[in-house]
Amino acid sequence: MVSDDFTKVWSKLSRDWKFTLEQALAPLTEGQLGVLELLLEHQPMKPSDLLQYLSTTPAAITTLLDRMERNELIVRTRDERDRRIVWVTVTEKGKKEASRGAEIRSKVIGDSLDRISSHNQQLLVYLLGKVANL
Repeated sequence: MVSDDFTKVWSKLSRDWKFTLEQALAPLTEGQLGVLELLLEHQPMKPSDLLQYLSTTPAAITTLLDRMERNELIVRTRDERDRRIVWVTVTEKGKKEASRGAEIRSKVIGDSLDRISSHNQQLLVYLLGKVANL
């Protein structure tokens, strides 16, 4: 059945990419890279703003941000007008790590895609877009 074959191929590809990325990104994680990219696109953001982009809990976001702040990737500051509001922004170190991470991810995925022709790469992206309903 095609769906079973797709599941096997997609699971293997996802596992392989995840393992390779985790090794190459260290000490940065794939999740931290995603948060850095989100923040660079939308900063400043409140931690609660991240919920709509990440499929996780508020407690998990807090833990992730704590770790990122300890590693000097982000900084959290209180709003000057309303001290209950916390804003998250990316540090210079965070910007460098986001850039490094994006290059690594691009290379890992590019290496996989290079196994097929340019035409088939475009076709793959097109077909996956259809599957994803984009």
